[in-house]
Amino acid sequence: MTVRNFRLFATGQIVSVAGTWMMVVAQDWLVLSLTDDSGTALGVVTALQFAPLLLLTLHAGAVADRYDKRLLLTVANVASAVLAVLLAVLVLTGRVQLWHVGLFALGLGVVNAFEVPARMAFVSELVGAPLLPNASALSAAYFNSARVVGPAAAGLLVQCFGTGWVMLLNAASYPATVLALRMMRPGELHRAERRPERAPVREGIRHLTARRDLVLPMVLVGVVGMLGFTFQLTLPLLAKTVFHADAAAFGLLTASLAAGSLAAALATTLRRGRPAFTLVVAAAAVFGILETLVGLAPTPATAAVLLCCTGFASVFFAQAANHRIQLGTDALYRGRVMALYTLVFQGTTPLGALLVGFLTGHFGARAGLLLGGTASLLAAAAVGRADRRGVRTAGT
Repeated sequence: MTVRNFRLFATGQIVSVAGTWMMVVAQDWLVLSLTDDSGTALGVVTALQFAPLLLLTLHAGAVADRYDKRLLLTVANVASAVLAVLLAVLVLTGRVQLWHVGLFALGLGVVNAFEVPARMAFVSELVGAPLLPNASALSAAYFNSARVVGPAAAGLLVQCFGTGWVMLLNAASYPATVLALRMMRPGELHRAERRPERAPVREGIRHLTARRDLVLPMVLVGVVGMLGFTFQLTLPLLAKTVFHADAAAFGLLTASLAAGSLAAALATTLRRGRPAFTLVVAAAAVFGILETLVGLAPTPATAAVLLCCTGFASVFFAQAANHRIQLGTDALYRGRVMALYTLVFQGTTPLGALLVGFLTGHFGARAGLLLGGTASLLAAAAVGRADRRGVRTAGT
């Protein structure tokens, strides 16, 4: 926190992200309210929100390498605020329909497709490579602090005032990020010595695929992100259809997950170098076991405790994989490689959301959690074995 630009970035993010997580709770609850608790409908809306990450993120990574990331983030936050205001108006006037929610989820997904790789690559510009692991972990800590506050507050606010006012409050949070970005000193940013006039996506892919130490963690990230990180879909269904809880209780379950995530983010601030691949694999395996146990939880209290542990494992894994990939990437390709990371981690969510939505619609909310946990555990075992086999081959 000794870097002024990073302090501004973190301050703006914690306000904005808290609003974003309030929006997530409100949107999910709105979809369930409009569709009589349909897991399939929630899966479709979730898929629409993440589909642009699948389709546009690689191009967005090239844009991040070519253009001013601070400007890109400013435009993205303004666009997100406008979308939140428009949807809030529809809800507050009683005119909202399911297709409206899907349309705005798609619009927000387009914005996020450009915002996420730019933001992830921008952290290294704020602090430089030596401080990147610490800064990345601190960013995750602020992000997950907001994940604790946002859902818990949203659950109570939705219960008292309805989803529309929560969405409007989210829109009011974005100016904090925009103001922080514009107050930064450009001369203190750690930018690459040259910015490519052209940034072909294929060069970023070639840089990644030539590095076995980047490919294997990326494969693991893809499986865990697609099938394991589906809590936006499974948690509201678990709360409403399994435990028959209200919006406040759903917010507390989400906050439990976020509390564990925050603890992991704080723990990883102690990291000073590139983590070993075995640590990435072990974290994915532990996450898979814990998510499976959440799917078997008999009571809301048990689920809350297990979700806290699962949140810790999820962020510990995500941070370890992020640092493993980002610290092994040349700065000239970082925007494109982090776009690939975003693509496989979040861009595959539409596929996972549709599959999990189908399963939960036919077999209940627990089925989605059991699938995600089992798939993550099996992926960790398979990738770990592939790494050991590659080491033996290289040694012969």
